[in-house]
Amino acid sequence: MKLPRWTVYPALALIGAVAFIAIPERVEDDPFAGAASAVAEGVDVPARVATTHPRLVVLGIDGMDPDILAEVMQAYPERMPNFRWLIEQGNGIKSLGTSTPPQSPVAWSNFITGMNPGGHGIFDFLHRDPVTRIVIPSTTKSEEASSIELPGPWIIPLGGESTPTRTGESFWSILNRHGIDADIWRMPANFPVEPSKGLSFPGMLTPALDSAYGEASFYTTNPTLAATLQAAHKSIAGKINTLSENEGVINTSLRGPTQVFKHYEDADKNYSRLPITVWVDRKSKAAAFELGGKTVVLEAGDWSEFIDVDFEMLPLGTMNLSGICRIYLRSIEPEVEFYVSPVNLSPTSPPTPVSEPDSASVELAEAIGPYYTQGMAEDVNALKNEILTDAEFMRQVELVYNERRDMLDYALDVYTADDEGGLLFFYFSTVDLTCHMMWRHFDASHPAHDPAIAAQDSSWWSGREGTTWKDTVHDLYLKMDPVLGRIRERLGDDVTLIVMSDHGFAPYRREFDLNTWLYENGYLVLHEGQSKELPEGAPGFTKQVLYVPGVVDWSKTRAYGIGFNGLYLNMKGREGDNPETGEDESGIVASADAKALLAEIKGKLEAIVDEKTGVKPILRCDIATEVYTGARVSEAPDMLVGFNAGYGNSDPASTGRITNAILQDNTGGTFNGSHLMAPDVVSGILISNKPIREGEHQLEDLTVEVLTYYGLEVPAQMKGHPVLE
Repeated sequence: MKLPRWTVYPALALIGAVAFIAIPERVEDDPFAGAASAVAEGVDVPARVATTHPRLVVLGIDGMDPDILAEVMQAYPERMPNFRWLIEQGNGIKSLGTSTPPQSPVAWSNFITGMNPGGHGIFDFLHRDPVTRIVIPSTTKSEEASSIELPGPWIIPLGGESTPTRTGESFWSILNRHGIDADIWRMPANFPVEPSKGLSFPGMLTPALDSAYGEASFYTTNPTLAATLQAAHKSIAGKINTLSENEGVINTSLRGPTQVFKHYEDADKNYSRLPITVWVDRKSKAAAFELGGKTVVLEAGDWSEFIDVDFEMLPLGTMNLSGICRIYLRSIEPEVEFYVSPVNLSPTSPPTPVSEPDSASVELAEAIGPYYTQGMAEDVNALKNEILTDAEFMRQVELVYNERRDMLDYALDVYTADDEGGLLFFYFSTVDLTCHMMWRHFDASHPAHDPAIAAQDSSWWSGREGTTWKDTVHDLYLKMDPVLGRIRERLGDDVTLIVMSDHGFAPYRREFDLNTWLYENGYLVLHEGQSKELPEGAPGFTKQVLYVPGVVDWSKTRAYGIGFNGLYLNMKGREGDNPETGEDESGIVASADAKALLAEIKGKLEAIVDEKTGVKPILRCDIATEVYTGARVSEAPDMLVGFNAGYGNSDPASTGRITNAILQDNTGGTFNGSHLMAPDVVSGILISNKPIREGEHQLEDLTVEVLTYYGLEVPAQMKGHPVLE
């Protein structure tokens, strides 16, 4: 399957590195909670109809950590009745070994295929082009684009499409071949969507319509604020809009996807746009927005429903790209300020399928209303880019969580109505993405911890009196218990139930810059006259990026870093010469020297001690050929740098920059809790109402369990073992 060219950027957008009708008030009482508590107390459920295939339910909770879960259950036993029940039925909370490295696209690909990265070929969020060393996404491969120029701005695009890079058959495809139903709900790394004998929906790494992985737009009548945000967040400067108000009327526009059939020298003109008209009524403290042929009225603090928007690619409506977005009105005085969400692919008329079969997304939208289709629905980028405050971000998180509960109810309706039985997989992202951004309030020792924000009331979000944002991590876990209770209520306690996560979680207090360390230790050599970056903000500061021609002397460089955990040797015969530059950039490390060089670098990295903390930032380094098996090991980074708890490779270093300092505090603007570390630090969870076998288990073992559960032969490339007795 080929994908539009704009789908090649999701991983880059994750770290902001690509340069390129009011909602009703929330219901304080969780609609799941009553039934969940009743089930936990042993209330009978309706008798279940016999099915063709036994039922197996897997609840995937991204980022749930076994130690934090145990901590929450001990602190709030009365609020975790369903997890207590589940643990009592099985044999406790088991650690589930995550991937190397423990990154979401890698880990979920392990589970999907039952192979490690050497088999499926996803090694990081970010890979590199071995010729240019430029950062490329890990999950798609882009073809070179060209076009035929026509009079004026018109062009006919040719090529430029992308194909998925993950190899290995998904477990639900195997079930499908054997006639076993499987409903797959928002599985990460399931884009483009792989069909199932049942329903299949994609999750993380599904793009938005207007941007690679979802970038919100922000509007303000305060030009100083707009200029400040544009300067601080250059990658989204075109989405920061300064408004002019004329007698209570504001005219502006929403930037959509790039034009497919037009090209202008002025890059800003290459984006499609839709007009937005705002009527401000300060007397009633409200504003009316006209967008996409619909008018919505919001008071300050309101979020709109999803609004349908169509962006014209060809005249007279002969080709439109359909999306949905929602508006949040922050204020109307003293300044008018509002947010427009990333434009998600429309579930009712998507430009590329967001479900299999195609009709499933339409039927879901008809049942629960339009819903977020982008992979990371919780808008972490808006908080990173200072478009939303912490409290506003948490309101948006709540919208996603409520939507996912509705989706789960619908999924259970479909699943219970099917007397074929089979597998149900359902995914929640709430714990992972919210912990990434709100950890600093929970962790008083984090450099970005702000006691004033941490002490602010959060009871409107948590549903618990007296809570503050310092309780966010615990409250996220508490919100998962009624989800589990809902499954029990609808399916009964005899259905085999597994709760798992792809990895755990840890603090991210200190940033390590791998390329700067390689530079200062002589493994990465810059051209004469070039140096590492000055401190950001210093006079003359410019970014130093290893793939920019003329920066790195590849004739002397032996190693470089790309990705959150990846270190590559500058291998002779593998790293190639970029013909578009005036120098020979071919690799220089001979195969005979690679093993010794890796051992040398590994030893030095593992010996580093952070003078500020007395802690070793790097717990262990893994040599790819020693930890991976499969046909694609040769494509992997040569070494995987496994950071200790509290540490991680910085965003700039991950994208090839040579920054000023090897180690510095993580003071904000990025994730403050993380899992991009050594796999030992961030194991996932494995819990079941059936006894779990003794011993250690990995994500790939859970894949084998799914196939074994249905009596299927395990493919030879899967090296795992069943996990249930």
